[in-house]
Amino acid sequence: MIGAAPAPVWDEQIEAWMRVYLPCTLPALARVLAEGELGPAPLTGYAVTPALVEWYASGDTEELEYIALTDAARASLRMLAADRADGVKAAARRVVVAAEVPDDEVSMGAEPEERARVRLAAAVPMTRIAAVHVDEEAAAADVEAAVAALPEADRGDEDARFTVDGAEAHELLWYATQEMPDLLG
Repeated sequence: MIGAAPAPVWDEQIEAWMRVYLPCTLPALARVLAEGELGPAPLTGYAVTPALVEWYASGDTEELEYIALTDAARASLRMLAADRADGVKAAARRVVVAAEVPDDEVSMGAEPEERARVRLAAAVPMTRIAAVHVDEEAAAADVEAAVAALPEADRGDEDARFTVDGAEAHELLWYATQEMPDLLG
């Protein structure tokens, strides 16, 4: 049975926390509710890293978090494509889980193109999930087209890249953790 998600709880002993945006899908979100954590580890996420701050020096924290959220939403498209390839039925909606993770549990990407990418060595318990961002249903057609266009976009097709970018024209909606069961119902 899927119950209400607990409110985020943070350990006051930990001095530094990082907001990490983790790509997800609706079926994976259902597993989060059932298992009480987002996993298995290692997990790839996106965050405001020193490399991102250096790359986008003029941005404030909100702008930098938006870049990390957008990168996670783009990665969610790839997760949808992988689900489809594995025969998993998943609604054409990007999902991003926002979590608060202790800095010492986050490792940064080493390559310049990984400016916002981070790795988590452990699963993320529900108590560290702050919010969920999900496409509205009206975005489904563009998300579906983007998922279908990914292989051609990866091969450099400009029209396919334009289609993939079209999904980003839709803003993700914010949901509190207590609303997660409603997203899946």
